[in-house]
Amino acid sequence: MIQLKTILNVIDNSGAIFAECIRVAHGGRYGRIGDPITVVIKKAKPISQVISTTAAANPSTKLQIRKGEVKKALIVRTRKETRRPDGRYIRFDDNACILLNNRQEPLGTRVLGVVGAELRGKKWGKVVSLAPRVV
Repeated sequence: MIQLKTILNVIDNSGAIFAECIRVAHGGRYGRIGDPITVVIKKAKPISQVISTTAAANPSTKLQIRKGEVKKALIVRTRKETRRPDGRYIRFDDNACILLNNRQEPLGTRVLGVVGAELRGKKWGKVVSLAPRVV
């Protein structure tokens, strides 16, 4: 379960490294796998001058994430165990998210790590297809 002030790893290739949850989208106190949240970027990869000068030539490098930006995100892994319908429990080693744009689509083009199978049931098929492994 993710609540306010929780630090999450960002596991897509958007440029962010760590993000802090500042709001759970559905208005509840806790967010679970598959819930959208609002985050503030705590640490991001540095933006070099080389990338900035080539941004005009290559539109895929135009989008840069900076520290302090407020973005939407999707929870894909939680340390708190989640009960599956068949009675099993699944727990991950860390809390992780991916960043979303305003249309609720993934901001990055790759997902770098495993994601929970609960995403498939919550209609996040695009994220499931980008992930290398679904557990």
